[in-house]
Amino acid sequence: MSSFKGSYLYSVDNKGRINIPSKLRKYLSPEANDNFVVTRGYEQCLFVYPQDEWLRLEESIRQLSSTNPKHRFFTRTLCQHAAEVQLDGQARITIPKELLQFSGIESDVMIIGVLERIELWNPKRYEEYQQTQSESYEIVAQTVFQQ
Repeated sequence: MSSFKGSYLYSVDNKGRINIPSKLRKYLSPEANDNFVVTRGYEQCLFVYPQDEWLRLEESIRQLSSTNPKHRFFTRTLCQHAAEVQLDGQARITIPKELLQFSGIESDVMIIGVLERIELWNPKRYEEYQQTQSESYEIVAQTVFQQ
């Protein structure tokens, strides 16, 4: 089970390659075999799942109802934009151009570990996202953990 955490500011090369920080790579399970699935995330970020975590997510998605229009839309959108990528010899993955365009990632990328996945953000969009939150971290934490 992955346990990604932390944030890192890296560069994107002209071929769309992004280095996966060593502090995140150390949490890759052997089952991932250096393979990832990259897809659209929420708030215009990208989700990067190690192969084993993607397979767990797939199992959850398979439980959705194919007769429910919202379930079908979610499944189609997630899978339509999913791309399998592999770490190269320099610990980089190549992000498809259409995903870079969706996220607005150009020369710099904010890489955030979010437990079972890694999120890739345009740094300016991430800052805007943080600033548009109407409640403070403390208030949200209180709401989330309230029993």
